[in-house]
Amino acid sequence: MSFDPVFTIGTIAAAALIGLGVSNAIDGTSSRSRVPAAVAEMVTLKPGSFEHPQPGEFLRDNHPVPAPVAKETIDTPLEIMKFQVTASDYDRCVSDGACKPADSSVVGNVPATGVSFLDAAAYANWLSAKTGKTWRLPTDVEWAYAAAERFRADIEAGEGDPADPARRWLTQYRNESALGRKADPEPRPVGAFGTNSRDVADIAGNVWEWTSTCYAHVTMSGGAVASSVSNCGVHVVEGFHRTYMSNFIRDGKSGGCAVGTPPDNLGFRLVRDRSSLAQALRRLGLT
Repeated sequence: MSFDPVFTIGTIAAAALIGLGVSNAIDGTSSRSRVPAAVAEMVTLKPGSFEHPQPGEFLRDNHPVPAPVAKETIDTPLEIMKFQVTASDYDRCVSDGACKPADSSVVGNVPATGVSFLDAAAYANWLSAKTGKTWRLPTDVEWAYAAAERFRADIEAGEGDPADPARRWLTQYRNESALGRKADPEPRPVGAFGTNSRDVADIAGNVWEWTSTCYAHVTMSGGAVASSVSNCGVHVVEGFHRTYMSNFIRDGKSGGCAVGTPPDNLGFRLVRDRSSLAQALRRLGLT
């Protein structure tokens, strides 16, 4: 009697993973109709390194200074949703009682907007339970890596005159105005802003995206970090440029934006974290 070793190992792994509570971890969902369509449209990015302006507020001698640039490395493949979570996708979570209704009247195949960081986290938890996979918000570094040429860091004003912070703020607004951003309050259908060089859609369009990175207040000494304090009641938001929003804010125009003019809309996309699957397979001795 012969047997297929690949099929046998795969079958054993699938059965064991189900026993570990990781259902549908190998071949995706058994019924696409039960989970959001965005699950099926993922972009997998190869590992790599890049230079990245750090997020947060940086001070030297109690005066703001430009953020330092650090070399960041994505050391494993990064799986990120090609499109932002849509209103239809988000409504499924609402229907299941796991998410609060969004503060937006948009419906259908347009990005979900009017959602806070807390709403986005609740959706990620719901999707993880629904699919048996681990979904989460991207970090600032992961989002920037996926954004590639469309990433823009904080609007900087330079060090300026330490004795005149008002002049520095005016310079920040002038620098942002020079970028030519125009008000664009109505979310558009997914794909309206095209894809970037990494095939990720609608990056830096008129829907800004929550990340899992906390706001940081950093004291510099010379060119090095002397101390850093994180505030996880505020998170990094990425879009036309990077800014920071309080966790409960659903509409950037209502207040809470730390720098420049507020985001047109707040939405999100998720990454799929394969670490839980890899750990389970290692425990079974299958990798």
